[in-house]
Amino acid sequence: MPEDPYRLRLSGSGGQGLILAGIIVAEAAVLDGKNVVQTQSYGPEARLGASRSEVIISQRRIAGLEVIEPDLLLCLSQDSFDKYSPQVRGETVVVIDS
Repeated sequence: MPEDPYRLRLSGSGGQGLILAGIIVAEAAVLDGKNVVQTQSYGPEARLGASRSEVIISQRRIAGLEVIEPDLLLCLSQDSFDKYSPQVRGETVVVIDS
């Protein structure tokens, strides 16, 4: 793992599978023996509202619940890119669905 803890933010619109993707990544990390925190947020709309899943993976205990500066940012909508891109660092990997 490149950094410990490793922080992922998956963002886009409801219905794109971001919550499920975050859960799958978190469960895979647990099976690999890592400590994991997975959080999610979504708008009141079932589809097309804002959706976000965050995963923190670490060899050590994890103190925080929120991803402030992600190591990986996935944006599946322009709105999510506009909202979260200001939080990236120089080393952040950004994946954008264009």
